[in-house]
Amino acid sequence: MSSTLPNHVIDFASSPVPALQNEINDPAIVDAPYQSSTWRHFSNAGKGLTAGIWEAGPHKERCSCDYDELCHILEGEVRLTDNAGNSRTFGPGSSFVVAAGFEGTWENLSPVRKVYLISGA
Repeated sequence: MSSTLPNHVIDFASSPVPALQNEINDPAIVDAPYQSSTWRHFSNAGKGLTAGIWEAGPHKERCSCDYDELCHILEGEVRLTDNAGNSRTFGPGSSFVVAAGFEGTWENLSPVRKVYLISGA
């Protein structure tokens, strides 16, 4: 069996990319600054798509999403709370979509690592 990937297939594990380091410190968004790392394995600007791995430590961030994001939690726990006060906690193995129009908070309750696919960014 061949170990070469089929054309147009991206295997995150065998396609290393450098981590993009980001510090989020805008007091309108977060109460305390935090750092995240993103490994962007796929991007298609024409379709507004990006995909990869994201990780960050505990923090709480106010969100106003104008894009759709599919998330699959690999490690840690997150709590999403909308502006009406409805909340749900997701942990390892959870998959969910944060749809455009979500307004509320994203809270990492512990260090989190996730796979993401963003559409419309």
